[in-house]
Amino acid sequence: GKEKNLKSSKASPFRSQPPVDFYELARQQRLKSIALFILIVLFYLFCFFLVGVLILGIFGLFFASFIPFSSSSMSKLLLVASLLAILVGFFHFLEARRLGPAYIIRRLEAYPPDPQDLYHKRLVNTLEEMAIAAGLPRVKAYIIPTSAINSLALVEADNSPAIMVSEGLLADFTRDELQAVLAHELAHLANGDSFTLTLVCSLADIFERLRELSEPRPSSQLPSWGEIHRQTEIQSGQPLFLLAFTLTSIIMALLSTLISREKELQADAKAVEICRSPRALARAIYKAYTKNSLLGDFNPTYSALFIVPPYSGKEVDNFLTRLFRTHPPLIRRLRILCAMIPISIEDLHLEIREMENQREKARLEIHSPAERHKRKAEDEHEPPLLSSLEKEEGKNWLVRSPQKKWEGPYTLDELLRLPFFSPRLWTKNLQEKVEARAEEFPQIKTKWSLLQQKKHPSIISDPQCPRCHVFLQSSFYEGLPLHVCPRCQGKLVDSAYVNRLLVRREVTFSPAIIDKAQKIKEEFMAHPFRSRKLIQNSPPLNCPTCGRQMLPRPFTYYYVIPVDKCLLCQKIWFDTDELEILQYLIETRPSGKT
Repeated sequence: GKEKNLKSSKASPFRSQPPVDFYELARQQRLKSIALFILIVLFYLFCFFLVGVLILGIFGLFFASFIPFSSSSMSKLLLVASLLAILVGFFHFLEARRLGPAYIIRRLEAYPPDPQDLYHKRLVNTLEEMAIAAGLPRVKAYIIPTSAINSLALVEADNSPAIMVSEGLLADFTRDELQAVLAHELAHLANGDSFTLTLVCSLADIFERLRELSEPRPSSQLPSWGEIHRQTEIQSGQPLFLLAFTLTSIIMALLSTLISREKELQADAKAVEICRSPRALARAIYKAYTKNSLLGDFNPTYSALFIVPPYSGKEVDNFLTRLFRTHPPLIRRLRILCAMIPISIEDLHLEIREMENQREKARLEIHSPAERHKRKAEDEHEPPLLSSLEKEEGKNWLVRSPQKKWEGPYTLDELLRLPFFSPRLWTKNLQEKVEARAEEFPQIKTKWSLLQQKKHPSIISDPQCPRCHVFLQSSFYEGLPLHVCPRCQGKLVDSAYVNRLLVRREVTFSPAIIDKAQKIKEEFMAHPFRSRKLIQNSPPLNCPTCGRQMLPRPFTYYYVIPVDKCLLCQKIWFDTDELEILQYLIETRPSGKT
């Protein structure tokens, strides 16, 4: 009985893991790289040899004196195919190692965390905390700009480990669930899985890029005769190319499947050791599977990189899905994690539902200025929900001089006009307690670019409401910095922040705002031309940041609510309740609308 228990404990993926040995990890990565290079060479050798045999057979049909499959011709064919396979395989491997990770990051449109975003700061702090617990060096963080819930780990070309999480995950997950997800990705990095999977997926990148080149690019101009001729040549060879692309994609998918399927269970095991919470990891995996995890048209070949498959949702159990499945079935992963708590999967589902109900009740209700005016006259000049902070243009900035000494504090205008100022200098925001290069602060980057363009010699240091002409206040809303008018509650938002705001769920809305949103939906979204007429008749507003005239435009082609946009400094002005109305409409949108 003891021997049986000992064998089962050895076979379990949840056995104790030894500390990370980075020298051993580097040695394993080199061995895996060599093994993958040999597989690539063998794949090309098979392809070139097969093509050579076909060519020899065709020559034998047309030339009677030629003996196609003699030992001499076959040995020469094998030699030529081997040389070509080594040459092409070497360049393919080198290209994948050098450009593959960057292509994945670019394809996902991922970007580093914003130091001004409280959600992003929480991610950076949590990642540092979990990396220390995992015994790993500094790990880069990236944000995927999508409302889907997913994450992945990869190793960049310079061997830097990196973890990406989506905006939807940051908005939906609690802190312990975020810790569990990061622990899972750190486990992949510590086990060396991410290096292998990144390399395998990068090897498939070259075929993905060739496929993109073969597709006609949309253009507003008529193509020239040369472009038509080149496109005809590409399309004439498309069937053979698509066949080659399909075969290589299948091979890469099978390879990543063989590597990744059981590694997920091992990563779950090590993640529990790091975060000490199988309950949080079980909740995170369940929510990622059952909610939207789709990442647009991302190539399914890369599915093995993610914590859950990007096309997960309803699992279909048949031969093909079992063959190409990159992750263990959801039930299997949950059953193992729930046994450690212990809890049943049904109770886990009820727990998640109860937590979501509690979170919904905890959302702070926002009221329009008209409602607050009826309740309390003294609340008229206080921003609801938003914490009233010091003026952004106060003396909140320190800068490290060329002599490596901190100087200041300065106002933002004083900082930008220092003789030695450069966007590469290290800067510290005393208000936010954030230290970074000056170019990483959005407010510095915006005003510095305006100064460099020399279009507006007098930068507006104290922005005013374009409606009420009172000074705007710096505040936070859904974890993001913005300016708010204390009188009309209009909001000046960086255009890069808007999509993040629309994903997050910290606030709920009063019946008056909901009623107003329903009326706008019936008036504008059902009749888009009314929005166009309103835009044409609305008076122009000046941008509070740069002073240039803003352009009234519909927010999107689906949500045709008119807002004012500054194309120079990339700001959007939302009048009273407009941002809240957009949030409500997007939260209650029909399935499939964006």
